[in-house]
Parts: sequence; C-alpha cells; structure tokens
Amino acid sequence: MKNLKTILLTLFVASIFTACNTDDDAIVIEDQSVEEADAKSFQTFIALKEARLLLNSIRRDGGTPYNAFRPALRFTEEQNVFLPSVLGIDYRIDRSVVPAGPTARFPMFKGWETLPDGSRRTIYYVITEASNKKMAKKLGVIFSPRMAASIGSGGEQKGYFTRRGRLVFEGSVDFSPKRSLVAGGTSSDGLLFGFPPAEVNPGAIADANWSSYVVLPSGVVINAQPVANSTGIHDRIPHPDGNGPEQEDDLNNPNFAPDQASVVMQLLDGWQDGRPYYFHIVTDTSDPGPATIELGVFAPRLANLPTFGLFPGGSMLPFSPTANGRTTDTDGLGVQGLNSASLSDRQVQDPTNTFPIDPRDTRYAPMWDAHITEFTIPESDRPILQSFDQINELLADGVLIPFRGNANPSPLANSLSDLLTATGAIINCPVITQPSESVIGTQIGSPRNR
Repeated sequence: MKNLKTILLTLFVASIFTACNTDDDAIVIEDQSVEEADAKSFQTFIALKEARLLLNSIRRDGGTPYNAFRPALRFTEEQNVFLPSVLGIDYRIDRSVVPAGPTARFPMFKGWETLPDGSRRTIYYVITEASNKKMAKKLGVIFSPRMAASIGSGGEQKGYFTRRGRLVFEGSVDFSPKRSLVAGGTSSDGLLFGFPPAEVNPGAIADANWSSYVVLPSGVVINAQPVANSTGIHDRIPHPDGNGPEQEDDLNNPNFAPDQASVVMQLLDGWQDGRPYYFHIVTDTSDPGPATIELGVFAPRLANLPTFGLFPGGSMLPFSPTANGRTTDTDGLGVQGLNSASLSDRQVQDPTNTFPIDPRDTRYAPMWDAHITEFTIPESDRPILQSFDQINELLADGVLIPFRGNANPSPLANSLSDLLTATGAIINCPVITQPSESVIGTQIGSPRNR
C-alpha cells in the first residue's frame, strides 16, 4: 500500500508539470482529492518546484539566485535583516549626502502580466514573502503564513507558470501616470494642516485584476510586487543623481537593471516597540491617497482582502500612522506624520509610522491595515509615536483620538488596542531590516547595481 501511494504521489506531481491549458503552455494543477494530512506535503513539494523555477529565471536573466546553504550575504545581529535574499543595503540616512536616503537592492524577477484585451506584456517584480515555510526558506524571503487567509477573498490574484518558468499574472500595472499631490489646508480647529491632501494623483495604477498577493498553482501565496514594465518604473526606484520628478518612469535608470536581475528601492523609516529604523518598502496600496503620499501603486483590488480592523484574523496587520505629527525636529527624534509627508516635495520625508511587531513573529503580514490617529494638542507638545503601548496610553488620555476621516468607526478587534479604528486603506510595505544605531551610516553587500 505504501509503495502504491508513493507511485500515485509521483504521478500526481508529474501531471502538474506537464498539464497545460487550451490557449497557452501554462503549467496547471487539476483538482485532486487527497487526505487532509497529505495536503500540506503535496503543497510543499510543488511549492519547492515553483521556487526552483523562480530561482532558475534569476540565473537566466543574468543574476545570482539565492542559495539558502551558501547565501551571498550573512547578516549580523546588529544589522537585523529579515529578508535573507537581499543583495545589499545602504544604511546612510543623511539626504544631504545620499539624496535617496537608505536603499536596498533586491533580486528582480521577470514574468508576464495580462492586459485587459488578453494580450501579455513583460513585467518585473520582487518577492518578499511566502505563506509556505520551506518555499520562503528556498527563496530567501520572509515566512508569512497569514497571507494564505487571502485565498478566496477576491483581494488576491492567481498566477501560473509557463513551460519556460515565467510567472504569468492575471492583472497588469500602468507606471506611466505622473504623480502629483496638492497638500490640504488648515482645518477649522487648526489641528490639521497638509493632511488629508486636497488632491492626489498616484504615479502608477493597477487594473482591477492586479494584486500583489499571488496564489501559485501549489496554493502557496507569495507577495510579488511590481516594479517595472514597458510603461515605466516604480516611483520608489531612485535615480543615482537625485530623486526629482523628471526622472520618473525612466527605463534607463541604472537602479533598474534587467540584465542583472536586480533593482534598487528606497527604504522608508518607522518605529516599532520603541525602536527607530524599522526600514520597509512601500510598493502598492488599495487607496489613491497613500499611493500618492508614499509613491506606491494604486491597486484597488487589495481593498477586498480580509478583514479591516481584525487581528489576528484576516490577512493583514494593523499599523498606526498619525495625521498631524511634528513637522520640525525639536529633540533629535525627527519629524513624523502624514502631514509632514504630504507637505514635502516627492515625499522625501517619511511618515515614520508606528508598527506593532516584526517579521520574525508568525502573526506578521506585509499588508498593513492603516489605523490613523490624530493629536488633539498643539504641535509643539506632540511627542514622536514610538510604540503601540504609547499610542494606547495617549488614546486613553485623550491626547490622541482616532482620525476623524477613518472610514470604519469600530475599534480594532484585537489585543493590540481596543481604541483604534480602521481607515479602510491597505498598504503593502514589507519590512526589510531594523538595525541597531551602530549600523546607521554603513553599507553591506552590493547596494548598487554594477
């Protein structure tokens, strides 16, 4: 019986990588009835095959695929890097020296996006998380099991592989729009200024089928985030000579290097558990406001992910930006707030949002459900928000209130806070590293393309 079961398993897996649909050379999985106890083994086996396809594509495109046994970089405890496959990080934060601020260089994959008329176009993307632990280890990405909760929600998209190992997406992204933002005026009570913006126009817009939560044929969910296609490049890819609007969508930007299968992207700062330098990237968001403020892709399909304000259920994590933080640095802790970001040119000033946990916690997910707060005190008295504990204390004291523009008035349904409310906006911002102070100002690996 055991030998028969092994033969059946082998035949099943073989069928996965030989079956194809009627109009293309896609690898698909037929519905199978298997015991629940074996389902995870099936998925992992297939997922590792998929990981090999992805890694082989990096090699074919001129890059060096991640090797979990012999990684190109080994990170120290002080560097505290969460994404093992990252190719290099520039921890310099002085924008007078480095206009783009801190950056990281990522392996970049080439695949196909599907246009509304059914035709295909080449798209480049990065992968930062996977819902299967062994696949995550194979790819050198973050293990995020809660992403699997997106399956069936309508907030995800399906992907499949061609026989040449390229991932095909259901949706597509247009990088050609020019980002613009008009800051808001002062509210009648004088507490809000700059945010919410009076007008927002995202620099990239996804169609109704696009989501970075991609369900592979194995059933594993990966976070595959678009960075470029023939319409242009992601606004978070900095130009080496600066970061001006005239350099948007420049396919000749050396930080976008298809021949090296790598891309350099800006890191945004944040606070977590009282610690700064919670460096993350912002790739796409369900709302045009944060997409414009944080230079991301407006991807409306993400709004269908489950469920606003719910944790640890659903496929998202709550985080807390503030609407009206400090716009001047009075104590060396910097500035903070969506107002500061809205008032700065091309958002060179990070919102420095507050986050609850880091990616080593299995409750982590890269999609963040924004729970915006608002100060009720004069700006000169507003502290920098550094942790959820501090936010809860200030909410209880009335120094903070949930932002008056939050769309969902119900409190956050979890142990992190019973006072926060959700905005209805989801932001895809994978966390890359949270280094110690001693690391700031250094570089590791190869943070620039050759």
